[in-house]
Amino acid sequence: MTGPAADDAPRTVALFVTCMVDTVTPETGVSAVRLLEAAGCQVEFPAAQTCCGQPAVSAGEPEAAARLARHFVEVFEPYEAIVAPSGSCAAMVHHWYTRLLDGGWAERARSVAARTFELSQYLVDVLGRRDLGARVDARVTVHDACHGLRNLGVRDAPRSLLDAAGAEIIEMDEAETCCGFGGTFAVGHGEISAPLADAKLGFATATGADWLVACDQACLLHLEGRRRRTGDVGPRPVHLADLLAAGLDRAATRG
Repeated sequence: MTGPAADDAPRTVALFVTCMVDTVTPETGVSAVRLLEAAGCQVEFPAAQTCCGQPAVSAGEPEAAARLARHFVEVFEPYEAIVAPSGSCAAMVHHWYTRLLDGGWAERARSVAARTFELSQYLVDVLGRRDLGARVDARVTVHDACHGLRNLGVRDAPRSLLDAAGAEIIEMDEAETCCGFGGTFAVGHGEISAPLADAKLGFATATGADWLVACDQACLLHLEGRRRRTGDVGPRPVHLADLLAAGLDRAATRG
């Protein structure tokens, strides 16, 4: 998926914070705002936003998902760009809204989807910003979350941001393999979900990295849960936004 050229990219963005970030790790939303502001953006937060509808789709409730999709379109339609710290939620807007909606609603949804981006994708591919002034003095390995990679094509952007921040990136085996979360899949199929997470953590541990970085908080919470249950071994899962935002503080202290 391509966005506007860097020289004409919109600078005012609406943050779609997502359910997982809002209810479980609100600090990640704050980190996302800090990174966008470091890139020169003015960030607005539409208070009427709710869920994108992905859990309803996963649960086989398309009518409920369609209601949420129409609400999302209404809330975010006025904005030049919509940015989410989640590849899966951004992918929901891109790949499900026009299937759930029809007629004029589908056209409106298509327009909104064209302006909806995952955070690292927006910073790198739209704004053309790799160096945000953050400093990460650590070894990191990256998990390519399924929706961001397969639906949005997000792979290089997070690595570009980490590299510009000075992180040593050590690629793990099967970085693109699912971590096992899959929304409601992890709830109903633990016998498959848990081994997938354990395999991912094993590949990450083999790199000797300090941090296991991803762009989707749901994957990270799933991996952190399994890590705690299996001895707290290996790199600590962390959202890209949180690691880079901490790097902004580190750079400011040094400066």
